[in-house]
Amino acid sequence: MAERNMMAQEEVLLDVRVAEASNLYKFYLNQEKKILGTIAVVIFLTTWELVGNTFKLVNPMFMSAPSLIWKAAVGLFASGEIYNDLYVSGVEFAWGLFLSIIVGIPFGIGCGWYRRMAYIFDPFINAMNATPRVALLPLVIIWLGIGILSKVGIIFLGAVFPILINARDGVKTTPNNLLNAAKSFGASEWQMFKSVVLPSTLPFIITGLRLGVGRALIGVMVGELYAATAGIGFMITVAGATFQTDKVFVGILIFAMTGVFCIEVIGKLEKRFDKWRVKVGAAA
Repeated sequence: MAERNMMAQEEVLLDVRVAEASNLYKFYLNQEKKILGTIAVVIFLTTWELVGNTFKLVNPMFMSAPSLIWKAAVGLFASGEIYNDLYVSGVEFAWGLFLSIIVGIPFGIGCGWYRRMAYIFDPFINAMNATPRVALLPLVIIWLGIGILSKVGIIFLGAVFPILINARDGVKTTPNNLLNAAKSFGASEWQMFKSVVLPSTLPFIITGLRLGVGRALIGVMVGELYAATAGIGFMITVAGATFQTDKVFVGILIFAMTGVFCIEVIGKLEKRFDKWRVKVGAAA
C-alpha cells in the first residue's frame, strides 16, 4: 500500500512538472523514450560508420559499415536476387510459428487446467524443452526430407515449447481467491475458465509468444544452415563462406527487423486485451 501511495505521488509530481514546463520540454517529456532511443541509434550508427568506412580502422572483410550494408541491400533488391529468399524464409517462418501457436496455447492450457493431463505429458514437455533443437535436425531431415517441411518442423519444435510452457504455467498460477470467488457464485467449470483462468493466463501467453518469435527465427536460420538451397539463412551462409560481410549484415538485419515487427504486433495485441484481463490486487 505504501509503495502504491509513493507511485501515486510521483505521478502527481510528474504531472505538475509537465503542466509547468515549456512547450518544448513538454514535448520532450511526452516523447522521451523515442527521443533517447533515436539518439542512441544515431550515435551507434555514426560511430560504426566512422570506424568501419570513413577511417577504416577495421578490415572491411571482417566488419562492414552502415553505408556499405545499405548499398548491398539496394543491390540485392534492385537485382531481385533476394526476393525468392525472402519468400522461402517467410513461408517457413509463418507456417512454423502458426502451427506452434495453434498447438502450443491449447495444449499448454490443457496441461495447466487438467491435473492428470499434466502428470502424463509434463515429463515429455520438460525433456523436449531441455533438448537442443539442433540435435533433432538430422532426424527431422530424415523424416521430412530437405524441402520446406523439414524447416517448418524445426521452427515448430523451437517455438512451440516456450508458448506451451508459458500457457501451462499461467493457468497453474491463477489466484485461488479468484477461483474460490467464482465457485461461491455457482459458476460452472467453463465459466470459471472463461472469466478467471483465461484472462489471468493472458500475460503468460503473450510472454510465450514473444519467446516463440525469437525461437522461430532461430529455427529459420538453423534449418537453412544445414539443408536448404534458398532462404535468408542460406544467403547468410553463402555470403559468410565467401567473405561478403555486407550481405551477411543485410540478412541479419532482415531477421532483426522481422523480430522487432512481430514483437510490436504482439505488443499491440497485449494492449488490445489489457482492459479484459484480470487485475490481481486491484481491489486492495
